[in-house]
Amino acid sequence: MELEEFAQQLRCDLASELADRSGEGGDLDGGLVFAELVMHHMAEFGMTFEHQICHYTTQIRNAKLRISGFAFSEDNEQMDLFVVLYDGAESIQPIPKTETLKAAEQCVRFLSMCADGTMLGRIDEREDAYALALIIKAHYQSLDQVRIFVLTDRQANITNFKPREVMGKTVKLEVMDIARLHRHWSAGKPRDELVVDFKDVSGSALPCVWVPNQIGEYDYALTVIPGEALRFLYEKYGARLLEANVRSFLSGRGKVNMGIRDTLRDEPERFMAYNNGIVLVADEARIGRSEDGSPAILWLRGMQIVNGGQTTASIYFTKRKDPGVDLSNVQVPAKVIVLRTDNPAAEEAMITDVSRYANSQNAVRQSDLSANKPFHVRLETLANSTILSDGVGRWFYERTAGSYNTLLAREGGTPAKLRNLKRDVIPPARKITKTDLAKYLNTWDQQPDIVSLGAQKNFARFMDRITESDAPLPEVDDYKRMIAKAILFKKIHSQVRGMFPAFQGNVAVYLVAVIANRIGERIDLERIWTRQDVSDKLLEQAQVWATEVNRVLHQSANGRMISEWAKKADCWEKVRAASYSKPIDGIPELR
Repeated sequence: MELEEFAQQLRCDLASELADRSGEGGDLDGGLVFAELVMHHMAEFGMTFEHQICHYTTQIRNAKLRISGFAFSEDNEQMDLFVVLYDGAESIQPIPKTETLKAAEQCVRFLSMCADGTMLGRIDEREDAYALALIIKAHYQSLDQVRIFVLTDRQANITNFKPREVMGKTVKLEVMDIARLHRHWSAGKPRDELVVDFKDVSGSALPCVWVPNQIGEYDYALTVIPGEALRFLYEKYGARLLEANVRSFLSGRGKVNMGIRDTLRDEPERFMAYNNGIVLVADEARIGRSEDGSPAILWLRGMQIVNGGQTTASIYFTKRKDPGVDLSNVQVPAKVIVLRTDNPAAEEAMITDVSRYANSQNAVRQSDLSANKPFHVRLETLANSTILSDGVGRWFYERTAGSYNTLLAREGGTPAKLRNLKRDVIPPARKITKTDLAKYLNTWDQQPDIVSLGAQKNFARFMDRITESDAPLPEVDDYKRMIAKAILFKKIHSQVRGMFPAFQGNVAVYLVAVIANRIGERIDLERIWTRQDVSDKLLEQAQVWATEVNRVLHQSANGRMISEWAKKADCWEKVRAASYSKPIDGIPELR
């Protein structure tokens, strides 16, 4: 998909989302909805974490402060802040460096005043940004990584700015513009023009096994990179070094990253024996001779790490957190692919494939590993064969990642066919992923604290329940009830988004759990499936309880970030035990 086509698709997705939310009341902010979509995309790419919209703007003296959203890693050691610049034009427009840098600086000022505590005296405690300011003040000194992203639907000529120092910490400033978003979406991320001279970086050229290819698309080398050199490169270039990687390093708490850390600390001389190494691509290599006369890599231009981002970033963060770690005996095996094609499209396709296949040996997500479980195969079959009452439409269960777009590409061969598929047969609003389903069903089963842990952890718990229960595979009626629960959740979530400025996701999850707890056994799910909608009366009831649930969440949090408090079992106990108004009369779904 070309950039213009991608931009048009994103505009359609945004329009569809705005249309879905049109009944939420109040003025819909297209910029914040755009920010939400982009943060969701970035989380799917592995570039950020579970995220929240948090819109706050203020003026202090002559300086403007802004923030649009935030994300914390599960261990609260990495933080991303987001600020949006949304244009909404029908074609891609340029955005000058001065405008993106100005927005980044406004977010830097917000961060700085939160970190030193002065922001707490300037934000109304009822604002959701107040809770964020509290968290930043409390955890700032323990953060390992802080990044600020400017999100824009325009095209920037610079996507990285010089890092800023905020209270002794380096804050990276990046721009996620429409072109960069497209590159990540298509997995063909162009390399920055990085030139790495190994004489400067590691003191000498890298001895290698050099395999020139006279007729193919690339030359090839096997080498070993000193751990300290790799650490220095990540410190200097950061995420730019990993632009072509299909996943980014996000946390040191995973088993793989912890294993790397422990080896660096305890057995650095065995690192090369234990580690699989990294895969690099480059546009050009200069081959010279090492001291013993063997081939050696003098420098690489356009160098990118397409596999081994975890290894590279883990070396950097381990040394940063524990300066006593000695990297002098750490050696990292590396495979180097030097591209030779003059065709930019073919070159990027080659990089995409190298990145994809190099990473395919590693488990990325629990949900990906479960795609072929009988439960999901059965649901896919039921979704494909269960037609709605209009005789045309159906729901799409995305058992394998990307299968929805694959189907559209395969069966939407003409504009008319594609339009029919997306409008009448399987519109995007009727697509459900495996993690979506786990969220809807675990919420209905009154496990909002588990759902709040995030998509992958919730999915893992969901699959554990299915495996342990040894229940028979779902039949058509079971499938219809699942979809009815999905419809109910989506409608209520859409309603909640129009009621509160932040933490709407947490409120929606807890609200649906309260509905299931209070009146779930009385709700006629068959009626919801037949009508593919919920009544205004049920939404009226949800609106009343939403305000009450939101109040209980904030009161019981005692100043803690709602998104963190919602992950605790104690949170659900307090919300479940709270008193709520009686259900209103005349809800047609209630039996």
